[in-house]
Amino acid sequence: MRVGMKKLKNMNKNLKSNLITYGIVIVAFVVMQTLINTGSISSLLEGLMVPLCIYVILAVSLNLVVGILGELSLGHAGFMCAGAFSSAFFSKCMKDVIENGTLRFILALLVGIAVAAVFGIIIGIPVLRLKGDYLAIVTLAFGEIIKNLVNVVFIGRDSSGFHFSTKDVMDLNMELDGEVIVNGPQGITGTPQDSTFFIGVVLILITLFIVLNLINSRDGRAIMAIRDNRIAAESVGINITKYKLMAFTVSAALAGGAGVLYAHNLSTLTANTNNFGYNMSINILVFVVLGGIGNIRGSMIAAVILTLLPEMLRGLSDYRMLIYAIVLILMMLFNWAPKSIEWREKYLSFGKKKKEAVK
Repeated sequence: MRVGMKKLKNMNKNLKSNLITYGIVIVAFVVMQTLINTGSISSLLEGLMVPLCIYVILAVSLNLVVGILGELSLGHAGFMCAGAFSSAFFSKCMKDVIENGTLRFILALLVGIAVAAVFGIIIGIPVLRLKGDYLAIVTLAFGEIIKNLVNVVFIGRDSSGFHFSTKDVMDLNMELDGEVIVNGPQGITGTPQDSTFFIGVVLILITLFIVLNLINSRDGRAIMAIRDNRIAAESVGINITKYKLMAFTVSAALAGGAGVLYAHNLSTLTANTNNFGYNMSINILVFVVLGGIGNIRGSMIAAVILTLLPEMLRGLSDYRMLIYAIVLILMMLFNWAPKSIEWREKYLSFGKKKKEAVK
């Protein structure tokens, strides 16, 4: 009886915490949309709303691997790249076939998520046998391989079908009226710009729903048990490979969804270093670390602050990066310094004691 009551209490606590997280996203959307509609923010900040949603999705999805599973992955940009290019390729091919932009985007989203998930499974099966620095190095290599593969692929289409090459456009041997869809280093041009701030917020909510429910489920507890003590988890019959692969694949699929949103926010999609390279993977990891490893809400807040801050400080051209660095240091100290942790625990325990006294 006591066990059942405790379980019910934990479920209610988790539900309340999840609803607060959803509420933060919805309130932030309403506030920002109101500011946009009234013209209270600049066009530059308005243009950052979709990228902001992309970074939040990437941070939350990576936290599933780094924080909940306890593995260091540096290939998140590679899964984003796979989702972005597969969905952009689909949308450009279907541009004249499916005229309804919303339907086309939903189908492209499913394509991007599926492709990224398949890559997650293919990479995850051999890679998840490694751990620590070795896992980080291999996932980093995967991200670079995906980016470089996209840069050497040329795909065209004419009346006879699709043509593929890894040399140049001339090697496609298309008819004169043929269309080049993927142009190697120049990427894909003319992707329908179907991404909006509203769609981005909806995808954030879907991402949060998937991740938070997974964490609070039986599978999530098994994943966290593997993180805390692999040998103990294996000794009680938990399938290590199954649950590690589950977390890795879900994280990859969600990164693919962020890639779809990214691809449909640009007129030209290229696989350069800034978009899908090592720097992007490190940026996403910074959001996770500064927001608190395993802290989903913290990852969201860190992604928002670190994305908006450089633009908000753009007027202070001489001191912009200095202030940005100071904020990074302060966030790191707040989340990880022993004294800060001790202060937060004391504050939270005081709040709990006060509640108990009221009861």
